[in-house]
Formats: sequence, C-alpha cells, structure tokens
Amino acid sequence: MSKARVIAYYLPQFHPVAENDEWWGKGFTEWTNVGKAKPLFKGHDQPKVPADLGYYDLRIPEVREQQAKMAKEYGIDGFCYWHYWFGDGKRLLEMPFQEVMKTKSPDLGFCLAWVNIRWGGVAYGDLYERILMEQTYPGEQDYINHFNELLPAFKDERYMRIDNKPIFVIYNPTGLPDSNQFIDLWNKLAKENGLEGIYFIAYQHFDFPYKEKGFQALTPPSPSHLFMRVKYGILDKLTKKILDKKWNQIKYSAYKIKNIYTHKQIVAASNYSNVPKDIKFFPSCVPNWDHTPRSIYKGQVIVDSEPELFYENLMNCYERIKNYKDEEKIIFIKAWNEWAEGNYLEPDLKTGFQNLEQIKKFQNS
Repeated sequence: MSKARVIAYYLPQFHPVAENDEWWGKGFTEWTNVGKAKPLFKGHDQPKVPADLGYYDLRIPEVREQQAKMAKEYGIDGFCYWHYWFGDGKRLLEMPFQEVMKTKSPDLGFCLAWVNIRWGGVAYGDLYERILMEQTYPGEQDYINHFNELLPAFKDERYMRIDNKPIFVIYNPTGLPDSNQFIDLWNKLAKENGLEGIYFIAYQHFDFPYKEKGFQALTPPSPSHLFMRVKYGILDKLTKKILDKKWNQIKYSAYKIKNIYTHKQIVAASNYSNVPKDIKFFPSCVPNWDHTPRSIYKGQVIVDSEPELFYENLMNCYERIKNYKDEEKIIFIKAWNEWAEGNYLEPDLKTGFQNLEQIKKFQNS
C-alpha cells in the first residue's frame, strides 16, 4: 500500500490544434517555447531537453501509454488533467483526455481540474495585450451541458474519488458568478445520475473561504503559494534597501529577473505547521520551476533544484496529511509535463529519473 495518493497535474497541450496554429504559428505546441529557450543568467539551466519520451505528440497512443506506465512504476496514482470549458460548449486541448475515455486506456487513475480562466498572452509575457479566448458563464443550461459532457468520465472506474465522490478541482472559484449555485446544481445532477455527489476542491490560497463557497477542501496553487511563504533573511533586506534587488538576483547575476528562488527556500516554505489545522487542504509540491521559456524576464525561476530537496518537499506535505483518513491522504504534484514552465517529472537529459525516484522512495518509506 502506498503512503499517500500522489496525483500529478497533466498538461494535454502537446499536439497541434487549429487555434494555436492561428495564434502562434503553424504547428505550435509547448515544445516550440521549450526548444527555443536560452540561458538568461550565469548558470541558468536552459533549454530543457526531454530524454526517454522525447519531443512527443499526444496524438500517438503509445506516448500516453508510456507516460502512464512510467508514472505507475514510480508511485504516481493518477493524473489530474487540466480541463478547459470556456462556456457554450467551447473546449480546447480536449483530444488527449477524450482518447483516454474512448480507448479505455491507459489504466491509470485520473481526475479533472477545470481551468476556468480566459486565455491571453499573459503566460507569454504580454499581459493580456491579446485576448485569445474569453471564459464565459452563460448560465444554468451551460452548467448542465458541462456536467453531461463529463458524466461518462465521472462514472469511469478509473476516476479518483473521495467518499465515493469524483474529485473535481476548480482553478478559479472566484471567477464563478455563484460557486454555491454551481456546486449545488452539479451535486443534484450527480445524484440524479447515480453518483453520491462531486468532491469539489478549490485551487486557492489558504485564506480562501472554501467552506462558505461550497467546497469540501482546497489545494494551494504551486509554486505561487510557496513563493508567498518564502522567508527572507538579512542579506535580502539589506540588498533590497541599498540596491533595490533581492539577494538571489545579486548572487546569480540575474538582475532582470525579479523573482528567483532557491529550491531550499521553496522547500522550507512547504513546512505547513503554521497553517491552521481546521483548514482542510491537499498540499501541492514542485520538483522544479522555470517560467522563462514562456515569459522570459517576467518569469519566476527556482534555481539549484535537487531531487533530494523534492523528497523533503514530499515529506513536508505528508506531515500535513498523515492524520487524514486514507482516501484523503492526497498530495498533488505540479506537474507531470509542464515543460515550458520548467515544471515536470518526466525525465530530461540532466536529471533523468531522479525526481521520479524520490516519489518511489517516499511511497516506500
């Protein structure tokens, strides 16, 4: 029996779609940004180069099979697929998960996280100068249509559950016009269709009133919640006061990058002993992070990443959930394959399987 249920966020982006062709150029996928990334400061580890799975295309079933086999072998219980529903039935990047459903393969647990935000150029550094896709909430019938679209997935035996309810993460609960109305409706529809309800998790920071908003729990956004929890020392305060720079900017000659953190700082921030016990949350950890392939100098970077520190991060997360009932002992990992954010578990040429080995070590400890 594994120590906890480890669920890795999964980006279903690595295949061409008509919209990306129009917005970014023919054949664009995240590999485009990954491949053209350049070092921006001394010792900056860019570009990232995938190893065993290569620059894959998610239209190929064997790729999805290999990913699942690798995940399962190293102690990952499931993928949490990012799910996009923009209103009025508009979806994007739905093909990989549709294939998971249609083919009944791979045999790996899964759940869904609805990324209910508009798409703009912010992720690529232009601060919404272009609005690519607006997120809308047309009303109750659209909520019903959305539920019916996902009902086959909710009923799938691979779908991960708590209290026999399918887990559903909502990325931007504050964007919903009325989250209680949405949640009440979906729970009603779930029971009408033979389910016991939906287990709603808010992808939000610790101060979010998730209970008042109808959610059973929250999971903090990673690594942003860890960035916010970093404690700065005397050197940071001095350099900020004298040079208007943080110490890491000076140390790594990364003057143009405002947000640069060491992996040690991030792991120290994952000690949740000061978070009130009455907050039900499922911790989320990161093996690595480097957003510069997308947003260049506006990106955040974690430097000096070490697999051993990732293990420590996992153990900090477990410390929070160790007294939960077994099915609630869940740790989210961001992410399985967010390559353009430098945030992935899949092996690269530098680190190989070392981060995956830490999960196996954790599960067997």
